[in-house]
Amino acid sequence: MVESLDAQQAMALQPVIAFLNRHAPFAQMAEDDVYYLASQLKLSFFAAGEAIAGPEHGPADRLFIIKQGRVQGESPNGQEEKESAWELVGGESFPIGALLSRRPVNTVHRAVEDTFVFELAQDAFDTLIARSPEFHDFCTRRLASLLDQALTQAQAASATAVSEFTPMNAPLRSLIQHEPVSCRPDTPIRDALEQLHKLRIGSIIIVDDKQHPQGILTLHDVLSRIALAEQDIDAPVSEVITRDPIWLTPDAPAHEAALLMARHGFGHVCVLDKGKLVGVVSERDLFSLQRIGLVSLSRDITRAESVDTLGELANDIQRLVQQMLAQGGSVEQILRIITALNDHLTRRVIELMEEKHGKPSVRYVWLAFGSEGRYEQTLVTDQDNGILFEPSPEMSIDETREQLLPFARHINEALDQCGFPLCTGNIMASNPECCLTGDEWRARFSRWIEGGSPEHLLKATIFFDFRPIYGECQPVDQLRSWVLDLTGSQSRFLRMMAENALRNRPPLGLVRDFITSTSDEHPDAIDLKVNGLTPFVDGARLLALGHGIDETSTLGRLRACSERKVLEPREVDALIEAYTYIQLLRIRHQEEQRSAGLPGDNFVEPDKLNELDRRILKEAFRQARKLQARVSLDYQL
Repeated sequence: MVESLDAQQAMALQPVIAFLNRHAPFAQMAEDDVYYLASQLKLSFFAAGEAIAGPEHGPADRLFIIKQGRVQGESPNGQEEKESAWELVGGESFPIGALLSRRPVNTVHRAVEDTFVFELAQDAFDTLIARSPEFHDFCTRRLASLLDQALTQAQAASATAVSEFTPMNAPLRSLIQHEPVSCRPDTPIRDALEQLHKLRIGSIIIVDDKQHPQGILTLHDVLSRIALAEQDIDAPVSEVITRDPIWLTPDAPAHEAALLMARHGFGHVCVLDKGKLVGVVSERDLFSLQRIGLVSLSRDITRAESVDTLGELANDIQRLVQQMLAQGGSVEQILRIITALNDHLTRRVIELMEEKHGKPSVRYVWLAFGSEGRYEQTLVTDQDNGILFEPSPEMSIDETREQLLPFARHINEALDQCGFPLCTGNIMASNPECCLTGDEWRARFSRWIEGGSPEHLLKATIFFDFRPIYGECQPVDQLRSWVLDLTGSQSRFLRMMAENALRNRPPLGLVRDFITSTSDEHPDAIDLKVNGLTPFVDGARLLALGHGIDETSTLGRLRACSERKVLEPREVDALIEAYTYIQLLRIRHQEEQRSAGLPGDNFVEPDKLNELDRRILKEAFRQARKLQARVSLDYQL
């Protein structure tokens, strides 16, 4: 039965309950528990830019549930890069980890726009944790994967929501990766630090003669208790350890370790068998795909000794994507992770080619164009790359280019071995037209911008998505600034780009829901890349070039349009949702093909989609039409 509430109070709570029932985990909770939660909530408002929670506010004492608006997590010093920030939207909650462990948050939670949040006091939060198994499970399993660990992840925050799901009932013995590293209490701090460095580990356990833990020294302790405290490193390690570390037995389930970590705010649990240390399980072992899968895979890539090894690791990228899909990772996270790993792989290929064939005698930058330049690579992608090099005083520009072209060809062929097919349009660094000095690139862009025809621009559009992969960024940044200064003043160029952006119309029919292909190769299918994504990509690129926006990703360009009032925020939100859904459908399709042993492509048959997917895809195409209508209006086409 629903808790005792008078009719008037129950009526007043209905809108709140309806909101909660649209979001996890509240939608899965018992009716009584949802009513209890609704009765305890208080609605608050935070203006854009206002800090909602931060380390300076002391131990967390409230749960915030975003009702309307957006909240961004950022470094306390305000200098965190965009890729390292994370964002929460309507229906999401914070700061669960800090509440569970009774500590301050590690990051500043700031309203990105005018934001309404529901507040739940600490005592009511504790009551809900105790009475609702669904809420308890949600809080303990998601600890450190979505919130407080976001800014400590090694890659962009878009990857932080992806975690390697370790079944919460798995015994801890199955998670132990290696023999525990330990030392005696009287060991000099210097020796303990040398072990941490030599073994590249994050903690060392201090044990007595019976191998029973007396304390733990972590990298955090090294900073706070040794470096900042100017501790004598010849002193015994017992002077700087955290004493009485938490522990469980090897048969204890993983969720007990998660709960202990949450309650105590520790990142490690000792595993004891009959009082003897047999292993250590860290928070990263329990939760973080990004810090296990992504970082370890990145490390393996950067240390690979051959192209063959890199080819095998490229297959691991695909398996990583499969796991992320299984965990519901967002499209932007998945695309960023794929691109980040492919960037690592490309850099390592270049390094291996430098070792094998000799490093060129001139400075050069390896450029990415197209989807890699936009951070939007999927499992099916070919090469679009080039080189920007500095002229050599000892050689002519053509002689320098002749030295670089064979080297670039080796790189292109090695990337082909790693699963990135050679570009059929020859947009590759081994093509003399894509291996240019900074001045030559300026001259080429100038020809496109000031005198190119619509047909020339059709082939040149992906070049405007350029970004550096290997080498110094400064020449590329200077080139981008120059390009944006030029494009913003060229109305003829922008109009032609707009005309081209309107060529790929979303495949919506008047009689049937979709216009599908009649070709023999892909009958009754839609090319999600050409007909689905290209309208968004072209539209966002056009807006970026016309308004001096230096972002290269489609979503980054759209968000910048919102920030600069080029597009309404609600309009941008709808465009982003539509674009990400089409990308999700595309990635799912490619992963299904890969799992079935088929070559991947971008062709999806709408009739084989379920009703929900069809409805969302139709709405996504409608949003593409709205973007094209905006382009048509702006340029009077």
